[in-house]
Amino acid sequence: MGVTYHGALVLLVVLASACATPQSNFDYSTEPDPRQQEYVLGPSDVVHVSVWRNTELSGDATVRPDGTISLPLLGDLRAAGQTPSKLRADITKRLATFLKEEAAIVTVSVSAINSYRFVVNGNVEHPGVFSSSHYVTVVEAIAMAGGPNRFGSPELAVIIRSGAGGKARRIPINYPAILTGVHPEQDLTVLPADTIYIP
Repeated sequence: MGVTYHGALVLLVVLASACATPQSNFDYSTEPDPRQQEYVLGPSDVVHVSVWRNTELSGDATVRPDGTISLPLLGDLRAAGQTPSKLRADITKRLATFLKEEAAIVTVSVSAINSYRFVVNGNVEHPGVFSSSHYVTVVEAIAMAGGPNRFGSPELAVIIRSGAGGKARRIPINYPAILTGVHPEQDLTVLPADTIYIP
């Protein structure tokens, strides 16, 4: 009887461990890391445009909700979804109509990052929309929300991320396994508009 009870107890522990650390065949290495690329502008970001020897054409511009900025002489330009380098090239090309080529020396820098927002929802202490002036990882984002509450199942967390054609994708995240170093690859960089959900 003792052996049977012991065997049943071991089986329960194994099953509990399997439930607590679900296996995933997800390839986390295919997810983008925006920290390795040039920053992509979004609504509410502020850029500083400087045109050499043309102070009247220089200044700050805020990316509007429709993704555009307005500049003297040039009017509206698309900025959201562009890198500062791409935006600089677009401004330089359009300025060539009005200025001599040697005078159309343009620099574009990011003055304020305001478009980086994400959601942490579900069973966390302080669910809501969060923003940061720099990219954060899953662990940092959950910490910003106060961590999982006592009702949460953080080993079953997911990132809900927009995929091709705007279709939502679910990326499984085992939060405790990240903290213990078992699955560090799951501590992905949070992208703008991501939702981290802890059931």
